[in-house]
Amino acid sequence: MNGSMTRTISIIGAPSSIGIKPYDDGTMRRLDLAPDVLREQGLVVRLGAHDCGDVTPPPYRDFVRPPGKPRNEDLVARYSRDLASHVAAADQGPFLLVLGGDCSIVLGCLSGVRRKRARVGLVYVDAHGDFATPELSRSGSAASMCLALAVGRGDSTLARLDGERPLARPEDLVVVGRRDDSDVPWYGQELLQAGPMLDLTHAVIRERGIADIAALALKRVTRPGIDGFWIHVDADVVDPSEVPAVDSPEPDGLLLDELSTLLTPLIRHPHAIGLELTIYDPQLDPDRTSAARLASLLERAIVGGKGDPP
Repeated sequence: MNGSMTRTISIIGAPSSIGIKPYDDGTMRRLDLAPDVLREQGLVVRLGAHDCGDVTPPPYRDFVRPPGKPRNEDLVARYSRDLASHVAAADQGPFLLVLGGDCSIVLGCLSGVRRKRARVGLVYVDAHGDFATPELSRSGSAASMCLALAVGRGDSTLARLDGERPLARPEDLVVVGRRDDSDVPWYGQELLQAGPMLDLTHAVIRERGIADIAALALKRVTRPGIDGFWIHVDADVVDPSEVPAVDSPEPDGLLLDELSTLLTPLIRHPHAIGLELTIYDPQLDPDRTSAARLASLLERAIVGGKGDPP
């Protein structure tokens, strides 16, 4: 289970920023640069992967938030369907690595892998719950509500990408590492806590230990009836002392070694379908230190690379 990866690996770039609000001064977040910057770290060769190229998003439109809706709602829906088609085409047995991009790419990834499976588990590793509704979200970004949309919550076409059935069942969802403050409830923390999801907060990780958390997550997403599971990793789950190049850094996160310990048994489980990495912003990483560390993390967790992050 913990040996090196024996499956082939396919990489897809999802260079989308349309699911996240620009900075307050109107500057776009440059998450669209992330796939190529991570490739520049030699990731394709280091993983021995097949590069399937990028799925290009439409341009950002809703600089002014539309009332009661996610920003760029129809654009995110269109992009999610396009990404889903590429994910489904690459889903031929290899482990899939999707390099994002904002967190809303989880919708396209789940929709893509669902084309061959009736029921998919989701391990959502993130500093934030992303469980807001369009009414609750302070930013109006699809990224702030994508986990809720994935389980069919919210009055939005994004909650019904696959018709009336949600992309994932709430009981098949594990949230790992969130440390969003309950005093700022616009990530939908109360709704998340009230549901059947397994909510393994950062505080729970510190109580139980990272290896135990990995085992709990695996147990939830490999139950009978689940046809494989997807892994979402938001770079802001890492402590900003190690990976500062994210748009909403939160203090006291996981160390890279801890995240590697969490991800390795998940990735190398035979029911793991793939992983997406989101929210790394190269614009905030002029010396590419964060890129190098994230690439080393992926190498260690996926193929057992020995190199330590710089």
